[in-house]
Amino acid sequence: MLHFLPTGRGPGENLSLPPGAAGFQHLSFQIRRLDPGWSFAAETGANELGMVMLGGIASVRSSAGEWPRIGRRAHVFDGVAYTLYLPIHTRFEIVAESACEFALCHCAAQTVHPARLVAPDEVEIEIRGGGNATRQINHLLRPEFPADRILIVEVYTPGGNWSSYPPHKHDVHNPPAEVDLEEIYYYKIDRPEGYAIQRVYTRDRHLDETITVRDGELVLIPEGYHPVVAAHGYNVYYLNVLAGTARSMAATDDPDYAWVRSTWREKDPRVPVVSP
Repeated sequence: MLHFLPTGRGPGENLSLPPGAAGFQHLSFQIRRLDPGWSFAAETGANELGMVMLGGIASVRSSAGEWPRIGRRAHVFDGVAYTLYLPIHTRFEIVAESACEFALCHCAAQTVHPARLVAPDEVEIEIRGGGNATRQINHLLRPEFPADRILIVEVYTPGGNWSSYPPHKHDVHNPPAEVDLEEIYYYKIDRPEGYAIQRVYTRDRHLDETITVRDGELVLIPEGYHPVVAAHGYNVYYLNVLAGTARSMAATDDPDYAWVRSTWREKDPRVPVVSP
């Protein structure tokens, strides 16, 4: 199963990807919403944790430090994320200062790294692709970030544009050209009736799925190529969480489609979609 739907729309846990889903070894994932004054407490255990503020403001108290009033944007189309990294074996409590929504990105880890808050003005923003394959990449936890395995980016694709294109894959450990990474795509759409389409396929077609994805839904990428297209008229956001054999984003293009890179002459003026 590659496609996961939200379990609810109110406060509490709204989506949960348990450890081992689709054969994943490293990643698990939660989306939680809190009303003002509500709290959520847990422990990272044998996982490092990337907490991404999707919207609203929250304070975090933990055995690794305290961070008051994290967050600025009302929703993902209102600015760049705050991201809090917590190491393994850390107790934490999240208290909502306003109605808020956040992603808890768990990754199995062995080494301890310092807790750290990444603010929006520290995030590298990349405009990638060209023409109607232009999109915005916000690098939240980059390969250079001191962590064990976890990598996180958020991607904005204007309506009608392609993303994760040319189709690429990262399912073989062959550095520096490619490394083996599990990947999560968690989607938000700027209007509730909007959608994106994601294809997940291998060259021999033993995996070949085309998925219609709506706001608040999630797609797993265990292997293969995985391009995305945003429905015309609807801006699409996805949160990517990755982990695997190396702290690298190295990937290889589907050779049938790699040639399109040479045709790009200009960037879509609609990007960046958001800024710090």
